[in-house]
Amino acid sequence: MDKEKVHRKDPKIKLLFRHRSMEMGGVEKVMLSLLHNLDREKFEMTVLLNLNQGELRDEIPNHVRKVFLAEGKEDFSNNYLIQKLQLFLRKRKLQKFRKNPEIIDKEILKENFDIEIAMTYNDFESVLNSSNKKSKKVGWFHSEIHLPKLQPLVPKILEHFPQFDYMVYCSARIKDLMHEHYPNLDYPPESVIINAIPIEEIKRKADFPESEAGTFGETPNWQERENPNSENRIPQFMSIGRLHSRKGYHKLMDAHAKLLLEGFEHSVLIIGDGEELPNLLEQQKKLGVEKTFVFAGNKMNPYPDLKNADFFIMPSESEAWPLVIAEALILQKPIIATKVGDVETMIENQKTGYLIHYDTDEIYSAMKEFLTNKKMVSEIKQNLVEIEKQFDNNKVFAEIEKIFVNLVQSKI
Repeated sequence: MDKEKVHRKDPKIKLLFRHRSMEMGGVEKVMLSLLHNLDREKFEMTVLLNLNQGELRDEIPNHVRKVFLAEGKEDFSNNYLIQKLQLFLRKRKLQKFRKNPEIIDKEILKENFDIEIAMTYNDFESVLNSSNKKSKKVGWFHSEIHLPKLQPLVPKILEHFPQFDYMVYCSARIKDLMHEHYPNLDYPPESVIINAIPIEEIKRKADFPESEAGTFGETPNWQERENPNSENRIPQFMSIGRLHSRKGYHKLMDAHAKLLLEGFEHSVLIIGDGEELPNLLEQQKKLGVEKTFVFAGNKMNPYPDLKNADFFIMPSESEAWPLVIAEALILQKPIIATKVGDVETMIENQKTGYLIHYDTDEIYSAMKEFLTNKKMVSEIKQNLVEIEKQFDNNKVFAEIEKIFVNLVQSKI
């Protein structure tokens, strides 16, 4: 009698993603795409948040364990004095964890992991300080290392880089800049892996608008003010991004105001929130464009607005591989974008979009071109009909899974 062969499954590889919080942003969307799409038969996934905070905190899939070090602001009291006390206590709690990282592993995580992942340089320290010294450490890097505003953080980034077992760059330009500026750094094994795009999800959500929130302007409901089916509607530009000075919205507003003065009727919708909002609202009032340059705040589902807009514009000073450009391409929007990061690999100038430098006059000229050159806009739209074929999600996830498996099997 032949002996019965017993087939045993390999144990799942345990992944721990460490991240600050889940405010709306590109890095958070990248992490969510990994959590949703990495093979559940191969990987057991946990997310550790410093703060259980942000619009996307409930978007982590059910099969992923979520733990956190401290409550988010959404769970704080509405009483100002109590809230101040809660913030103070939260800060002290996080300081204790930072000084004693072994507490996190013993009292909160209560298990060891094969791989610990830092989704951005802000997470590098927490991953590298893990008391689990046997886990492989993987970093994701999304930043242009030469940018002036990043320089105060660069020494720490350079200190952390060689301590990782593997580094993933979200764009070729990000990797090239790193090696160009710091050629003698002791780099770990590394790869460029672009962000995955949830194509079908984007198209599905574009057909189902969420209930509208109020806007940071005089008009509370963008879709009521601008009926996308009206023959008399004015052209709409739209942008999605965190309200940060490097996003270039102050330049975009100046270009918008100049075009209005010259009689080119149009409007601009910005979806996003951030620390630059007070300055932008002051500029909005000074230029008198409260009704035409609208800040709509964050939206869980911005895709219906994007689908209904005429054009998308990204006037950023810096980006890596901007997910929002891919989202706009999927919805076949003619795009104006600055030549930053890997944008030039995503858009073919004047064929699938319009590329410019980070300059107010160039933003103005490109917007004017979109408003007046119907032939060019029509040709761009035609070229976007099958644009989604350039995004291969299966390849992206297969590359990441291969890295993780090889790390655990000590092939890297």
